[in-house]
Amino acid sequence: MILFSAKISGKHQEKLKQDYSNQHFLFSESDEMTKKYLAEAEVLVTYGSDVNVQVIQRAASLKWIMVLSAGVDELPVELIKEKEIIVTNARGIHKIQMAEYAISMLLQVYRQEKILMQNEKAHRWDKSVKVKEITGSTIVIAGTGAIGQEVARLAKAFQMKTIGVSRSGKNVAYFDENVTNDKLKHVLAEADFLVSVLPRTKETSGFFTDNHFNAMPNHGVFLNMGRGDAVSSEVILKAVQENEIAHAILDVTEQEPLPKDHPFWSEDNITITPHISGLSPDYVTRALEIFTKNLDHYITGTGDYTNKIDLSRGY
Repeated sequence: MILFSAKISGKHQEKLKQDYSNQHFLFSESDEMTKKYLAEAEVLVTYGSDVNVQVIQRAASLKWIMVLSAGVDELPVELIKEKEIIVTNARGIHKIQMAEYAISMLLQVYRQEKILMQNEKAHRWDKSVKVKEITGSTIVIAGTGAIGQEVARLAKAFQMKTIGVSRSGKNVAYFDENVTNDKLKHVLAEADFLVSVLPRTKETSGFFTDNHFNAMPNHGVFLNMGRGDAVSSEVILKAVQENEIAHAILDVTEQEPLPKDHPFWSEDNITITPHISGLSPDYVTRALEIFTKNLDHYITGTGDYTNKIDLSRGY
């Protein structure tokens, strides 16, 4: 049985049943329904947040978990490893919308769109607003996977210098320069923009420190659309309030939803969005394309799984 705890449209359900008529699909409508059929499921398709130790213990026949998102940090990894369950995810399907988000937010800051919108609401015609150009600037991107590469590709349309930061530091398409994580501080002096698309791992928790923001030019802009725990709220507040950087754009935060009384909301030089950089009307279609490729491998027992997770690393 292929059990979907992830909610997908009737159109997608019908296409799967039509394309794989020999397979038994069950599309769960509630947590109770999921629990009822877990013991029979060989394949579980989920968004990830509902998979805990109890779920894995109940799923006696489970051989493969397909996570229809990129993050797998909430999964009970040790138990999954012990049961030798394959885990795959939808890594790569976020690159288009997240790269568009990144460029749009950098433009928002440099073109002073917050002020322009406030002026429009106040019926104020003010041509003294000082705007800047992102063209020809330098962007440092922490995380050089599919999303980071797409941000770099779009940045090239604005003639930016692109510097990639990763665990390996290996050369990657669309980057002029690539360095290892421990060399981040050395490249930040020329960073007009620092963009984080880091995954959540043991190594990336608290990755960005006050030393990094001190190393940036005070006109620098930091954008985080990776994981909220990559930098603490205190470090970001200090960087903005003490003019270590000019602006922070946060699509992810340590605590989500961000509390109404959080000091971030009161800072003019912090832009908050509610973890929406990865949203797209084509999200499920793209995720299911990866799932069906892997389903073909699962059925035939041949070929390699796309986006198979190394559970010891968490990605």
